[in-house]
Amino acid sequence: MDFKSFGTKFITGRTPWTYLYLALIPFINWCFAAVPQIPLPDHGSWTPMSIVTGFVLVVRDFAQREIKHWVIAALGVGLALSFLTSDPAVALGSTCAFAVSELIDWAIFTFMKRPLSQRVAISTAISSPVDSAVFYMIASISIPGIFNIWSLTTSVLSKLAGVLVVYLVLRQHETRPINERQAANTFD
Repeated sequence: MDFKSFGTKFITGRTPWTYLYLALIPFINWCFAAVPQIPLPDHGSWTPMSIVTGFVLVVRDFAQREIKHWVIAALGVGLALSFLTSDPAVALGSTCAFAVSELIDWAIFTFMKRPLSQRVAISTAISSPVDSAVFYMIASISIPGIFNIWSLTTSVLSKLAGVLVVYLVLRQHETRPINERQAANTFD
């Protein structure tokens, strides 16, 4: 997709997943500092935001289907917005985590020649633990106790649970006859 096609598609509002992706990045980063952590018996803390982080990785896959490789530019815009709206350590942690995990996700999603359901599941399964570990390590600079086994495990498991739901929906859609999929006009 060339820049003119991308611009026309984006400006005319034919990229709902991309808009959602752009909104989720700074919103989730802002929430990490704004939503209170829950103290744990081991003197660490658990952040409830770890439950919703997986959603953004799946949304990224759908945004890439809309705007192709321009999804990397959308990531850059989302991260820039994070620096304007979020705690600096959270924004930095998010930027580093996204830089590593999203490139892993993008490469797997782009170069793997498998059905959409499998590409979404495999790319998220590989990139989500990397994303979580990098983010929590850096965010712990300004949010003491956030990097612990509970937040890390919850974050990874929520990402995997979310992608499982998306995988099952996509898989069911892929197994329907082509004429039914065309009539429904979804995910093709």
